[in-house]
Amino acid sequence: MESKAPIVKVNNKEPRSKFSKILYSQTIAPYVFVLPFIITFAVFFVYPVFSAFSMSFQEIVPGESKFVGLDNYQEIWNPMFKKAVMNSAIYTVLTLALLIPIPLVLAVLLNSKVMILKDMFRATLFIPALTSVVVAGTIFRMAFGELEGSLMNSIVTSLGFEKQKWLGDQWLGMMTLLILACWRWIGVNLLYFLAGLQNIPKELYESASIDGATTWKQFTNITMPMLKPITIYVFTISIYGGLAMFTESFVLWSGNRSPKDIGLTIVGYLYRTGWEQFNLGLGAAVGVALLGITLIVTIIQLTFFGMFRKES
Repeated sequence: MESKAPIVKVNNKEPRSKFSKILYSQTIAPYVFVLPFIITFAVFFVYPVFSAFSMSFQEIVPGESKFVGLDNYQEIWNPMFKKAVMNSAIYTVLTLALLIPIPLVLAVLLNSKVMILKDMFRATLFIPALTSVVVAGTIFRMAFGELEGSLMNSIVTSLGFEKQKWLGDQWLGMMTLLILACWRWIGVNLLYFLAGLQNIPKELYESASIDGATTWKQFTNITMPMLKPITIYVFTISIYGGLAMFTESFVLWSGNRSPKDIGLTIVGYLYRTGWEQFNLGLGAAVGVALLGITLIVTIIQLTFFGMFRKES
């Protein structure tokens, strides 16, 4: 008979180093995983904000900087800055009035059972968001040109109206910006609302139907309350997008010099002072002012929606 070799148990566990114990600690591990985000956030957001805040109190010229206190903030309070703030405010308010209700209604229609070709409509509405802002702005600049042969002038003249200087008038220029914003972002906001609608339990609608609730009552009493978090999120990013708008205006008017500054925004004024005039201190002051305006508006709207108070 063959003799069986004795079974020897081998312990493969090696003693861990102090670093390994810290790394595998359940207390330390979560912080290790979020560390890349913290570093990225600190380097690309926190540091630039504090740097811009420091620069806003300085006069910076090539190779030299000088502390000037609040002079930059006093200098930006001029008619041109007020014009930029007014343009940005009007654009933001009008985009909120369009980019919240329209995508919401379209999302409800796409989520309904009677809607056909849902995937085709969803893809069609989302495709503009994949288009470069530069390409979209160039196409809209040609479509809304002053020549009689441009697309929009061809349409209005065929209807019996006179040709328009779309990009030379205050309100027609703003309307062009709004059409461009709606064309690009309706599909994105629609997907947000559609995702929220698909997470609402269908049993709620079935129970409401059994109780005799109309479609409108189901929308106001079930859909809207359940979509509140999504609506607040879309509202917040739309405020930021409106106040930070620059590229669309820059491309639409082929630069940062629109007629009578009808397309000048806060970011456009920052670009003009910081890069065109190479006054980095003044540009930093404009950036800090924009940050303050955005924070104030966002806090007000979040307070209004009740995000800062506990619901009973």
